[in-house]
Amino acid sequence: MSERSIIEIFRRDVAVEKDRHCALYRPGEVRWLSTRELLEHTAALAEGLARLGVERGDRVMLMSENRPEWHMVDLAVLDLGAVDVPVYTTLTAAQIAFQVRDSGSRVVVADSAEHAVMLVGVRRDCPGLEHVVQIEGTPAAGALSFEEILASGASGDAGSRFWERAGRIGPDDLATIIYTSGTTGDPKGVMLTHRNFIENSAVVAARAATTGDDLVLEFLPLCHVLERCAGYAYMRLSCPRAYCAARHVAELLPVIRPMYFCSVPRVFEKVRDAVLTRVDAATPARRRLFHWALAAGTRVARARLAGQRPGVRTALAYAVADRLVLSKVRAALGGRVAYALSGGAPLPVRVNEFFHAVGVPIQEGYGLTETSPGIAVNGCLPGENRLGSVGRPLDHVEVRIAGDGEILVRGANVTPGYWHRPDATRDAFEPDGFFHTGDIGRLDGDGFLYITDRKKDLIVTAGGKNVAPQPIEELLKRSRFVDAAVLIGDGRPYIVALLSPDFAALRGWAAGQGIAEEEPVGLAADSRVQALFREAVEAANAELAHYEQIRLFRVLPVTLTIEGGQLTPTLKVRRRVVEREFAALVEEMYREARPQ
Repeated sequence: MSERSIIEIFRRDVAVEKDRHCALYRPGEVRWLSTRELLEHTAALAEGLARLGVERGDRVMLMSENRPEWHMVDLAVLDLGAVDVPVYTTLTAAQIAFQVRDSGSRVVVADSAEHAVMLVGVRRDCPGLEHVVQIEGTPAAGALSFEEILASGASGDAGSRFWERAGRIGPDDLATIIYTSGTTGDPKGVMLTHRNFIENSAVVAARAATTGDDLVLEFLPLCHVLERCAGYAYMRLSCPRAYCAARHVAELLPVIRPMYFCSVPRVFEKVRDAVLTRVDAATPARRRLFHWALAAGTRVARARLAGQRPGVRTALAYAVADRLVLSKVRAALGGRVAYALSGGAPLPVRVNEFFHAVGVPIQEGYGLTETSPGIAVNGCLPGENRLGSVGRPLDHVEVRIAGDGEILVRGANVTPGYWHRPDATRDAFEPDGFFHTGDIGRLDGDGFLYITDRKKDLIVTAGGKNVAPQPIEELLKRSRFVDAAVLIGDGRPYIVALLSPDFAALRGWAAGQGIAEEEPVGLAADSRVQALFREAVEAANAELAHYEQIRLFRVLPVTLTIEGGQLTPTLKVRRRVVEREFAALVEEMYREARPQ
């Protein structure tokens, strides 16, 4: 390990000046910063925050969508020896207030007037919160202007003082507190040190399929540890970076045209489903052409994954398929993406294979907030990427499979513990230092790691059978009409499922069937829609043991969302929330005398 702090990674980033170092992209707008501007603003911000009273060990909350200022605040806070507390912009006022109080944050930086108003409002319940700083726009009542903080710290020696302060930071100093998204109960504050990110970003950068000349895109929320670590890896490589909000990414990808980005599986699934929906609406000739081209791409992808060269006929077919069809699919992602990384949840093999076939290989990885985050990731070279796995463990991570199948990890990337939660910290570790991930998995003979389920999600039926819900839910989601599936059956006599539709795809199908109804409630209740979803259930059941099979299901009249509280900000289903919200439907299924 050559660096002592994250600030020294930033020193690598600004070592070579660029006219275009980082940019904020919005629909119809782009704003680039040079290396000099990035460094000057970050150094001035550190001085300004110090004048505001931020000292070593203080906590500073950051509530912002992705933009260059996110990293400016992050680096300025760390330079002061303080600790940043990044939070999702989708959280409610009550959730924010809990994290402000629990972390003891003295200052909060918000990106917009809307968020600043919320934060000013929670201040009455958070007596330790002294200042709210607003990045953009006219400051809300009770908030300070980001520009004023910058101006107060701008001076000729701000840069030298910035690097001087950095020298006082040690690798084991606390860098951040990241609150888990909390599928159950209040979230816990995960403490991560400079060393955690230094170690992990180094090995991630070594496996990344990008160089310092490639434009990378950061659209996953930077408060998510995956994008956070990726950002430090990009700094190591001194890549030019584009930032945009996740809600704008589909519109902006063709404009930004990145070479590399990280994403969660749901984004890849949505892109694939959108392509297939358009194909279904095309003429029979175009549908046949697409599926022929995809098959040609699949053959080439499988050969490359196996480290083989495609045969001459396959290569020629692929060249035609790429020119006529596959290149147009890539154009929706900007046309230049060489690789992408997927993490945060399991990536269905069918989705991964689709992107490999169209010429956008995906590196699936695995990690947790508590491991900052990398545990394993697939590589880029032949033989280093095995679909269905999350790759081989990173060089600095030890992985052990416990007797009950739980994955245990140990390494310099692992959290020292939970903020003000010694009980939770103690429970999370074995005496020899191995951390309990809570995931069930296995290692194959070649060292590739496979995740099979979350330990706490395992269903134990009334008959004593263990059922892993995630693989079954993925079988159901093979149907592009199923946006989310939630299996239920713990302590129950059999397995049932709640199915949340992709209403955009469903409406397109319904129109072709002559179904005039477009409202979610009416569509979900239509007998032909019920039959469509029954087909998805029967297809999944055909691949399952008898005790795993879905005996009954219900089509929900809603799509599960973050705003509705059914999904975490990282798009994981909050199972207990869904089961509680639709308890009447669940009980109705278990009262039925006969299976459907």
